[in-house]
Amino acid sequence: MTSQPFSKDPILSSLIEKHQLKEYWGGQNSLFLNLVEIITGQQLSMKVADTIFKRFLALFPAKPEPADVLEVPVEKLRSVGLSSSKANCVRNIAQAASTGALLLDRFEKFTDEEIKKELIKIKGIGPWSAEMFLMFSLKRPDVFSVGDLGLRTAIEKLYGIKRDNLKKIEVLSQNWRPHRTLASRLLWASLE
Repeated sequence: MTSQPFSKDPILSSLIEKHQLKEYWGGQNSLFLNLVEIITGQQLSMKVADTIFKRFLALFPAKPEPADVLEVPVEKLRSVGLSSSKANCVRNIAQAASTGALLLDRFEKFTDEEIKKELIKIKGIGPWSAEMFLMFSLKRPDVFSVGDLGLRTAIEKLYGIKRDNLKKIEVLSQNWRPHRTLASRLLWASLE
């Protein structure tokens, strides 16, 4: 990897040299399941999130479609470790996908902002989840999640900007356009 995308930012340039980033998460070969996995992982360690998501998948004989998920009562979704709000959100996603209110197969043609707007319409999906979906499921190159505590912590550590100063962090992230997803991955890597 070269440091060209961040040649004007010595901090990110040094992170590119220091960290060998692997091909990042491609998900489940299903945008629906990718979204469910992101919801499952909210505010959890990766290990715990992975365990719960595997239990969720084990509820079904094959890779579940939205209609399959709608047949499972919320209580059964909760039994695999999903909180009430996450179980309801998973059902909301399944409902939107099965009724055509959420057209995941058309997202490739949408802008990042259009996708965020569509996802946030679903109760239980907020900006962070939408941004993770853009980064990791759709592999959009210019996404930054100012709401991500890990990114804000890395910026405070590396740039001296207080992690609660969202405005300054957002301004800083504009310097990394059109490679803000790569910048985010490097910032996360700096915390490891």
